[in-house]
Amino acid sequence: MTYPATTGEFSAAPGHGSRYERSAVIDLDAIRHNVRRLADAASPAKVMAVVKADAYGHGAVPVARAALEAGASWLGVAHISEALALRAAGIDAPLLAWLHTTESNFGAAVAAGVDIGCSGWELDRIVAAAREQERPARIHLKVDTGLGRNGAAVDSWDQLVGEAMDYQDQGLLRVVGIFSHLAVADEPERPETDQQLATFREVLAVAEDAGVDPEVRHLANTPATLSRPDTHFDLVRVGLGIYGLSPFAGQSSAELGLRPAMTLRTLVSQCKEVPDGQGVSYGLHYRTQGDSTLGLIPVGYADGVPRSATGGPVRVAGRTYPVVGRIAMDQMVVDLGRAGLAGADLLGAEAELFGDGADGGPTADDWARAAGTINYEIVTRISPRVPRRFINEKDRSPKASQEKLS
Repeated sequence: MTYPATTGEFSAAPGHGSRYERSAVIDLDAIRHNVRRLADAASPAKVMAVVKADAYGHGAVPVARAALEAGASWLGVAHISEALALRAAGIDAPLLAWLHTTESNFGAAVAAGVDIGCSGWELDRIVAAAREQERPARIHLKVDTGLGRNGAAVDSWDQLVGEAMDYQDQGLLRVVGIFSHLAVADEPERPETDQQLATFREVLAVAEDAGVDPEVRHLANTPATLSRPDTHFDLVRVGLGIYGLSPFAGQSSAELGLRPAMTLRTLVSQCKEVPDGQGVSYGLHYRTQGDSTLGLIPVGYADGVPRSATGGPVRVAGRTYPVVGRIAMDQMVVDLGRAGLAGADLLGAEAELFGDGADGGPTADDWARAAGTINYEIVTRISPRVPRRFINEKDRSPKASQEKLS
């Protein structure tokens, strides 16, 4: 990563032998492991790895490559711009983008061979783009089976299918897929999933009667992939699971056979002795109970750490401490609990906010509980100011390629 300066450019990467001041470390072997685990659960259905929102904050291009290496057949994103970035990186796998506005660049999607989700209103715009590009568009028709977001209403499904088939007969598009999205699959006891599945089967029958012969029918998300094999059809769309996080309140990642891929860490930037009653951070809502040592952790809500997550865990030198006082834009504080630590070589010690939890350390789920949110949000919101550091990435340099061929 480089940042422009008034006198030119400088590299933001650390020098030889130095450590990143702060980083989100992404273990691509964990991504591969998780994709294989989900592929086993989905078989014989294929896997679409969902890498929208910069792969839930993990880095879309490296994660997409790792997912494909591990057996994913498709990639999925929300926006066409995300799909085009993957194509620009040389990724040519089947790729679906499904959330559009009237300003979306359908022409660029058609030209790049990106499949386009279609809820109805987009159809004429997609066809116009196909005419302009002189190339048939590939579309997936989406139906709203109960989530209440995008997707055609069931009452208008017949009309959408009919119009799409007319355009297909004209050679302007190909109906590649039919899909919908589940609302409560992360709560397996709820009956709405059965209702949505029944509706999906009904609309598939309508499409089949109209002559649609899709390559893929897809409904299942990560929780349904793991708990509802009757929703798998031809393809499952897995997002959270490939990042090693559990979608279920009552089951951990480890219990599901998943490995969290992101570790958020930094270095203690100050360590100082304070007296009894010392206030901490804006508002002084926390005061020390006796003489103590405060550790300054140089990340905050500008780095994507929720401001509301006071009490979130930070591990320093093998012990986990809660954040005290308000989380600020760039920093937060942990109370190390006793005097005498300021001289104990903790300045510059690694501070881990969350990781895979394998050694009992803090996890994204712990931060989600502290912030009153979900683990999806914790990893996705880590800002670009925090450099991503990828480990277990396959060497793609020309030299490495030559070595592999020799």
